[in-house]
Amino acid sequence: MPDSRPYPPPRAAEREMLVAFLRFERATLEMKCEGLEPEQLRMRSVPPSSMSLIGLVRHLAEVERGWFRRGIAGEEAPPIYYSDAAPDGDFDVDTADVEEAFATWKHECEAADVIIAEHSLDDLDTRPDREGDSLRWILVHMIEEYARHNGHADLMRERIDGATGE
Repeated sequence: MPDSRPYPPPRAAEREMLVAFLRFERATLEMKCEGLEPEQLRMRSVPPSSMSLIGLVRHLAEVERGWFRRGIAGEEAPPIYYSDAAPDGDFDVDTADVEEAFATWKHECEAADVIIAEHSLDDLDTRPDREGDSLRWILVHMIEEYARHNGHADLMRERIDGATGE
């Protein structure tokens, strides 16, 4: 698996460093999914888990949308894949459209990048239940969220075709 991820700089200002690590983690997820067929991307990790690589892509699209569009920007951006009736809908992927999932995830990442650029690291989440979470906190959380799920993705990829890597 060739590694073309944008590595974060060894020294940078706070915003630049946080954004660089978020982009690195996003690129890691994409790298873990590269070269796989749709059926492989839909493959579940291990029973009873519903986790799959494409489920992670859909889940992280929802996470990006929630924290940045709903949280920081205060947009009306309803969930895409889950609902009250299907709280784990992002992981219900038996018939998931892989191209649509990646396009949605990339769109949400791009929207998040615009929001990040337009706001101060001290700006706060606008949702009443998340009041007090700064953009700084959200960026650190997102890096952690991607890193955790990239660990899952690494194990799933190794199970699918033996590919390993950072």
